[in-house]
Amino acid sequence: MMKPESFWLDTAPAFSGVSPLPVEGRADVVVVGGGFTGLSAARTLAKRGITVRVLEAGKVASEASGRNGGHCNNGLSHDFSGVAARFGVERAREMYRAFDGGVDLVEKIIGEEGIACDFIRAGKLKLAAKPAHFEKMRRAQEVLAREVDADTEIIEKADLGSEIGTNRYEGGLLYRRSAMMHMGKFGVGLAEAAARAGAIIHQNTAVTAIDRLPGGRFRLTSTRGTIEADQVILATGASQNGPFGWFRRRIVPVGSFIIVTEPLGKERAASIMPGRRTCTTTQNIGNYFRMTADDRLVFGGRARFAMSNPTSDLKSGAILRTTLREVFPQIADCRIDYCWGGLVDMTQDRLPRAGSHEGMHFVLGLSGHGVQMSTYMGDLFARKIAGDDVANPWRDMEWPAVPFHFGKPWFLPFVGIYYRYLDRIS
Repeated sequence: MMKPESFWLDTAPAFSGVSPLPVEGRADVVVVGGGFTGLSAARTLAKRGITVRVLEAGKVASEASGRNGGHCNNGLSHDFSGVAARFGVERAREMYRAFDGGVDLVEKIIGEEGIACDFIRAGKLKLAAKPAHFEKMRRAQEVLAREVDADTEIIEKADLGSEIGTNRYEGGLLYRRSAMMHMGKFGVGLAEAAARAGAIIHQNTAVTAIDRLPGGRFRLTSTRGTIEADQVILATGASQNGPFGWFRRRIVPVGSFIIVTEPLGKERAASIMPGRRTCTTTQNIGNYFRMTADDRLVFGGRARFAMSNPTSDLKSGAILRTTLREVFPQIADCRIDYCWGGLVDMTQDRLPRAGSHEGMHFVLGLSGHGVQMSTYMGDLFARKIAGDDVANPWRDMEWPAVPFHFGKPWFLPFVGIYYRYLDRIS
């Protein structure tokens, strides 16, 4: 029977490092959120001898970090030329290379901490849904190769058969530095590493209030007690609860949905994805997919512009299954073992935001490309707190509130209609 839960979370080991200590006293730093951002920051801070507490409303890595498609990709989500036109070529290179650095850091942590999470530098293949998309892709790759990433390559439609077993796409752009891994195993492994280093991690501890005290310290009230901190890192993603209204006005929580097949076996797996890359498509409402270590196909996308909940997840799963059969008819009869959804913390321009607000550090708005960037930015802010001179690639970026958005994304169906229209005409 199909499980309505994340494959990554269902097949990950239990986290053994939950602190038995009460939520009280004082810490140098309190991190709000126990996903990859918060856990990466906690690990680095603890290794520097800085006392750190992590307050996680649920379980570690149980939200976006454990509910995504399992990709750890380099490359901006935007066309490099467009980012360079907005920020300048050097700043665009810095942003792009931050994603390279994120993948490198994930690999480095896995090696240093001995995390068994099926990490593979498989490369990413971006697939053109239409001929016009492929021509645009060809021009984009020329700029990438010249300005920032010589490890990219155009794959012509005639050569796609060695990569993917479908005639649906018009060509592809290969990013060789991209990777994949088991997100649940990495999340638990990262939490165990932070705890071993000395971080105190509290699960099922939702923050309900944050107050600024005389002298600049903070008092954080949670469902399990109150603690004071000299500094706070907010790593809450698209959280719809807690005292984070200023951020909720600037983040649009968009549902992303995923299904996972039964194990297909080596032969059937090779028939659909002989290249075993992570794959994404060029539509606004497109798909992303990859194989797992045990030869399951993980197939996801924004099937519906809706929030994730059990009913919405199943409706979206039915749409994804129909699309999967269209893309890979040779496995149309395969069983679907898992179906789930999660919330992506999107910004209006789909670029991350990281900085300070009311004295608190934040890393948010990772917009569907958070696996490597969350790990990278959590570590970066921890090093900044420890006194390192490190450059934040997302510094000094304006972040106005989304007009008429006060936390609940009532406009998502209209956004979906707009993007479906764009996919038809472009």
